[in-house]
Amino acid sequence: MWRRKKLEGSLKRPSFAELFQPELRRTTVVAALMVACSYAAAFGALQHIPRIIPGLPEVRALSPLRQEQIISTSHFYADFGQLAGRLAFAVLATRMIRPRRLLYVFLLPCLAVFPGVFFYAGQHNLALLRWGYLLATAVMTAQLSYWGNYLPRLYPLHLRGTGESFAANIGGRMIGNSAALVTTQLANVTPGDSPSAQLALAAGIVGVTAYLIALVVSRYLPSPRQDLTE
Repeated sequence: MWRRKKLEGSLKRPSFAELFQPELRRTTVVAALMVACSYAAAFGALQHIPRIIPGLPEVRALSPLRQEQIISTSHFYADFGQLAGRLAFAVLATRMIRPRRLLYVFLLPCLAVFPGVFFYAGQHNLALLRWGYLLATAVMTAQLSYWGNYLPRLYPLHLRGTGESFAANIGGRMIGNSAALVTTQLANVTPGDSPSAQLALAAGIVGVTAYLIALVVSRYLPSPRQDLTE
Protein backbone atom coordinates (compact mmCIF):
# COMPACT_ATOMS: atom_id res chain seq x y z
CA MET A 1 0.00 0.00 0.00
CA TRP A 2 2.85 2.35 0.82
CA ARG A 3 4.56 1.62 -2.48
CA ARG A 4 1.34 2.10 -4.46
CA LYS A 5 0.63 5.46 -2.83
CA LYS A 6 4.24 6.49 -3.35
CA LEU A 7 4.03 5.75 -7.07
CA GLU A 8 0.68 7.49 -7.35
CA GLY A 9 2.04 10.56 -5.59
CA SER A 10 -0.75 10.41 -3.02
CA LEU A 11 1.42 9.41 -0.03
CA LYS A 12 1.58 12.16 2.58
CA ARG A 13 4.89 13.12 4.13
CA PRO A 14 5.30 12.05 7.77
CA SER A 15 5.14 14.84 10.31
CA PHE A 16 6.18 14.61 13.96
CA ALA A 17 3.83 17.46 14.86
CA GLU A 18 0.89 15.54 13.38
CA LEU A 19 1.23 12.97 16.18
CA PHE A 20 0.00 15.64 18.58
CA GLN A 21 -2.88 16.98 16.54
CA PRO A 22 -6.27 16.58 18.31
CA GLU A 23 -7.16 13.44 16.31
CA LEU A 24 -4.03 11.55 17.36
CA ARG A 25 -2.84 13.26 20.56
CA ARG A 26 -4.45 10.80 22.98
CA THR A 27 -3.31 7.84 20.88
CA THR A 28 0.30 9.06 20.94
CA VAL A 29 0.41 9.78 24.68
CA VAL A 30 -1.36 6.60 25.77
CA ALA A 31 0.70 4.37 23.46
CA ALA A 32 3.95 5.90 24.74
CA LEU A 33 2.88 5.41 28.37
CA MET A 34 1.88 1.80 27.79
CA VAL A 35 5.16 0.94 26.09
CA ALA A 36 7.03 2.78 28.86
CA CYS A 37 5.36 0.52 31.43
CA SER A 38 6.46 -2.62 29.58
CA TYR A 39 10.06 -1.39 29.42
CA ALA A 40 9.94 -0.28 33.07
CA ALA A 41 9.03 -3.81 34.13
CA ALA A 42 11.86 -5.23 32.05
CA PHE A 43 14.61 -2.81 33.07
CA GLY A 44 13.32 -1.81 36.49
CA ALA A 45 12.62 -5.32 37.71
CA LEU A 46 13.66 -8.30 35.59
CA GLN A 47 17.16 -7.13 34.72
CA HIS A 48 18.03 -6.96 38.43
CA ILE A 49 17.40 -10.65 39.09
CA PRO A 50 21.05 -11.68 38.41
CA ARG A 51 22.05 -9.24 41.18
CA ILE A 52 19.39 -10.62 43.52
CA ILE A 53 20.39 -14.28 43.22
CA PRO A 54 23.71 -14.09 45.18
CA GLY A 55 21.83 -12.82 48.24
CA LEU A 56 19.45 -15.78 48.48
CA PRO A 57 19.95 -17.83 51.67
CA GLU A 58 20.96 -20.97 49.76
CA VAL A 59 23.40 -19.09 47.51
CA ARG A 60 25.12 -16.49 49.68
CA ALA A 61 27.35 -19.01 51.47
CA LEU A 62 28.68 -20.51 48.22
CA SER A 63 31.97 -19.56 46.59
CA PRO A 64 31.98 -16.64 44.13
CA LEU A 65 32.64 -19.08 41.29
CA ARG A 66 29.66 -21.23 42.23
CA GLN A 67 27.47 -18.12 42.53
CA GLU A 68 28.44 -17.04 39.03
CA GLN A 69 27.61 -20.49 37.70
CA ILE A 70 24.16 -20.34 39.28
CA ILE A 71 23.54 -16.88 37.82
CA SER A 72 24.67 -18.08 34.39
CA THR A 73 22.33 -21.07 34.55
CA SER A 74 19.47 -18.81 35.61
CA HIS A 75 19.81 -16.85 32.37
CA PHE A 76 18.58 -19.97 30.59
CA TYR A 77 15.21 -19.53 32.28
CA ALA A 78 14.96 -15.97 31.00
CA ASP A 79 15.95 -17.02 27.48
CA PHE A 80 13.39 -19.80 27.46
CA GLY A 81 10.82 -17.34 28.81
CA GLN A 82 11.49 -15.00 25.87
CA LEU A 83 10.94 -17.84 23.42
CA ALA A 84 7.78 -19.00 25.21
CA GLY A 85 6.38 -15.46 25.28
CA ARG A 86 6.88 -14.94 21.54
CA LEU A 87 5.34 -18.30 20.70
CA ALA A 88 2.37 -17.69 23.01
CA PHE A 89 1.73 -14.32 21.38
CA ALA A 90 1.97 -15.79 17.88
CA VAL A 91 -0.49 -18.58 18.70
CA LEU A 92 -3.06 -16.30 20.32
CA ALA A 93 -2.72 -13.55 17.70
CA THR A 94 -3.40 -15.98 14.86
CA ARG A 95 -6.58 -17.09 16.60
CA MET A 96 -7.96 -13.61 15.98
CA ILE A 97 -8.38 -12.61 19.60
CA ARG A 98 -9.45 -8.98 19.80
CA PRO A 99 -6.45 -6.68 20.39
CA ARG A 100 -7.53 -5.31 23.77
CA ARG A 101 -8.38 -8.76 25.07
CA LEU A 102 -5.05 -10.07 23.82
CA LEU A 103 -3.27 -7.33 25.77
CA TYR A 104 -5.04 -8.29 28.98
CA VAL A 105 -4.12 -11.94 28.48
CA PHE A 106 -0.49 -10.91 29.06
CA LEU A 107 -1.00 -7.86 31.26
CA LEU A 108 -3.18 -9.24 34.06
CA PRO A 109 -0.97 -12.27 34.90
CA CYS A 110 1.90 -9.86 35.59
CA LEU A 111 0.05 -8.54 38.63
CA ALA A 112 0.19 -12.06 40.09
CA VAL A 113 3.61 -13.21 38.82
CA PHE A 114 5.72 -10.16 39.70
CA PRO A 115 4.74 -9.98 43.41
CA GLY A 116 5.47 -13.68 43.81
CA VAL A 117 8.82 -13.39 42.07
CA PHE A 118 10.18 -10.36 43.91
CA PHE A 119 8.32 -10.21 47.22
CA TYR A 120 8.78 -13.88 48.08
CA ALA A 121 10.94 -15.98 45.74
CA GLY A 122 13.53 -13.25 45.30
CA GLN A 123 14.17 -13.27 49.01
CA HIS A 124 13.74 -16.92 49.95
CA ASN A 125 13.98 -19.60 47.26
CA LEU A 126 16.21 -20.05 44.20
CA ALA A 127 14.07 -22.66 42.43
CA LEU A 128 10.92 -20.54 42.71
CA LEU A 129 12.83 -17.47 41.59
CA ARG A 130 14.08 -19.25 38.46
CA TRP A 131 10.64 -20.46 37.42
CA GLY A 132 9.18 -17.08 38.26
CA TYR A 133 11.91 -15.50 36.15
CA LEU A 134 10.76 -17.64 33.23
CA LEU A 135 7.07 -16.77 33.63
CA ALA A 136 7.68 -13.06 34.19
CA THR A 137 9.96 -12.87 31.15
CA ALA A 138 7.41 -14.73 29.04
CA VAL A 139 4.52 -12.36 29.77
CA MET A 140 6.76 -9.30 29.41
CA THR A 141 8.17 -10.49 26.07
CA ALA A 142 4.68 -11.24 24.78
CA GLN A 143 3.72 -7.63 25.54
CA LEU A 144 6.69 -6.30 23.57
CA SER A 145 5.66 -8.52 20.65
CA TYR A 146 2.14 -7.15 21.02
CA TRP A 147 3.33 -3.55 20.71
CA GLY A 148 5.34 -4.33 17.60
CA ASN A 149 2.20 -5.60 15.91
CA TYR A 150 -0.33 -3.20 17.41
CA LEU A 151 1.29 0.25 17.29
CA PRO A 152 1.49 0.64 13.48
CA ARG A 153 -2.24 -0.01 13.24
CA LEU A 154 -3.05 3.03 15.37
CA TYR A 155 -1.82 5.53 12.80
CA PRO A 156 -2.51 6.48 9.19
CA LEU A 157 -0.23 4.84 6.64
CA HIS A 158 2.20 7.76 6.35
CA LEU A 159 2.62 8.02 10.15
CA ARG A 160 3.06 4.37 11.08
CA GLY A 161 6.82 4.47 11.42
CA THR A 162 6.79 7.87 13.11
CA GLY A 163 4.13 6.93 15.66
CA GLU A 164 5.63 3.56 16.50
CA SER A 165 9.10 5.07 16.83
CA PHE A 166 7.87 7.72 19.25
CA ALA A 167 6.20 5.14 21.49
CA ALA A 168 9.16 2.74 21.41
CA ASN A 169 11.99 5.26 21.72
CA ILE A 170 10.57 8.10 23.80
CA GLY A 171 8.12 6.01 25.80
CA GLY A 172 10.11 2.80 26.04
CA ARG A 173 13.80 3.53 25.76
CA MET A 174 13.88 6.97 27.38
CA ILE A 175 11.12 6.86 30.00
CA GLY A 176 10.72 3.14 30.59
CA ASN A 177 14.42 2.31 30.79
CA SER A 178 14.94 4.97 33.46
CA ALA A 179 13.11 2.65 35.85
CA ALA A 180 16.42 0.82 36.28
CA LEU A 181 17.76 3.88 38.10
CA VAL A 182 14.56 4.24 40.12
CA THR A 183 14.96 0.68 41.38
CA THR A 184 18.55 1.09 42.53
CA GLN A 185 17.73 4.36 44.32
CA LEU A 186 14.64 2.87 45.93
CA ALA A 187 16.70 -0.10 47.16
CA ASN A 188 18.62 2.29 49.42
CA VAL A 189 15.52 2.94 51.53
CA THR A 190 13.51 -0.29 51.32
CA PRO A 191 13.61 -2.67 54.32
CA GLY A 192 15.43 -6.00 54.16
CA ASP A 193 18.01 -8.12 55.94
CA SER A 194 20.50 -7.80 53.06
CA PRO A 195 21.19 -5.55 50.07
CA SER A 196 19.85 -8.32 47.83
CA ALA A 197 16.56 -8.46 49.72
CA GLN A 198 16.27 -4.69 49.55
CA LEU A 199 16.89 -4.80 45.80
CA ALA A 200 14.29 -7.55 45.34
CA LEU A 201 11.67 -5.53 47.21
CA ALA A 202 12.49 -2.37 45.24
CA ALA A 203 12.35 -4.23 41.92
CA GLY A 204 9.00 -5.73 42.85
CA ILE A 205 7.58 -2.33 43.76
CA VAL A 206 8.72 -0.83 40.47
CA GLY A 207 7.45 -3.77 38.40
CA VAL A 208 4.04 -3.96 40.06
CA THR A 209 3.61 -0.18 39.93
CA ALA A 210 4.40 -0.18 36.22
CA TYR A 211 1.74 -2.77 35.52
CA LEU A 212 -0.84 -1.08 37.72
CA ILE A 213 -0.29 2.12 35.74
CA ALA A 214 -0.54 0.14 32.49
CA LEU A 215 -3.82 -1.41 33.63
CA VAL A 216 -5.34 2.01 34.36
CA VAL A 217 -4.01 3.66 31.19
CA SER A 218 -5.15 0.75 29.01
CA ARG A 219 -8.75 1.94 29.43
CA TYR A 220 -7.88 4.86 27.16
CA LEU A 221 -6.07 2.82 24.53
CA PRO A 222 -7.81 3.31 21.18
CA SER A 223 -8.85 0.51 18.89
CA PRO A 224 -6.79 -0.18 15.75
CA ARG A 225 -7.78 1.69 12.62
CA GLN A 226 -10.29 -0.25 10.55
CA ASP A 227 -9.13 1.18 7.21
CA LEU A 228 -5.43 0.30 7.01
CA THR A 229 -5.13 1.86 3.54
CA GLU A 230 -5.56 5.43 4.77
